[in-house]
Amino acid sequence: MKSLGDRGEKLAAGFLKKSGLKILKRNYTSPTGEIDIIARDGDTVVFVEVKTRTDDQFGPPEQAVGGRKQQKIRTAALHYLQGLKEQPAARFDIVSIYVRGDKEEVEHIKDAFEA
Repeated sequence: MKSLGDRGEKLAAGFLKKSGLKILKRNYTSPTGEIDIIARDGDTVVFVEVKTRTDDQFGPPEQAVGGRKQQKIRTAALHYLQGLKEQPAARFDIVSIYVRGDKEEVEHIKDAFEA
């Protein structure tokens, strides 16, 4: 059986594709951390953190992306960008997902935090 996180990442990738983003990588790993999804939105590279929950016991999913987690994502994103020939614009998004039985709620938070 797949984990809740795996289910959320699959839902997020599908949602982003339907929204017109092109998925470049999933579960990108650098020496400093991991990024759930790297996508392209026009000329912008989008680094996406996916948070999936079944309830609000610990607050909304996006609240789990605090300062320490943001810094790890920034550092991993820098590692990714350094491997590119040209330096595109970049942004950091969060996809917040609730899974309650068969019901799924997906919210895409663009520019959730700054570089």
